[in-house]
Amino acid sequence: MLFRLPAAFFSGVAVKSLSEEQAVVTVPFQWFSKNPFRSTYFACLAMAAEMSTGLLAMMQIYNRKPHVSMLVVKLEATYHKKANDITAFTCTDGAAFRKTVNDCIADGQPRTLTAISVGLNQQGEAVASFSFTWSFKAKC
Repeated sequence: MLFRLPAAFFSGVAVKSLSEEQAVVTVPFQWFSKNPFRSTYFACLAMAAEMSTGLLAMMQIYNRKPHVSMLVVKLEATYHKKANDITAFTCTDGAAFRKTVNDCIADGQPRTLTAISVGLNQQGEAVASFSFTWSFKAKC
C-alpha cells in the first residue's frame, strides 16, 4: 500500500477482510488521520470507504479478457456520527459488481454501478455512509 496508495498507508487504512461478496476496510483515529475537531478527517473516511467498494470491483476486472477499465464517476457521503475511534467500512455489493462486469463484457457496452459502503465504529454505530458510482468499460 505504501507505493500504490501512500496517503492510505500513512492514514492507517487497512483491509480487514475480503471475499467475493464483501470487503471490510478500517481507518483508525490517530494523529495522521485526525482533523482539528478531534475526529477522523473526512478524506480518510472516504479513502477507506472507496477501498471497500474498489476492491470488489478490482476482483471482477482482474485478468479479464477483454480488459475492463474502471473509474469512480460519482461520490455521495452522509455523516451520521463523529468518528473518534476505529471505523470499519463494509461493502456487500460483490454479486452486483460481478453481474455488472459480466454484462459489460457480454455486450461491450459501458456500465455503471452504485455501491454502498457503511462505516461503523467499535460500538456498532453508523459513523458514515458512502455511495460510489463506478463506471466499467470493456476494451475490445
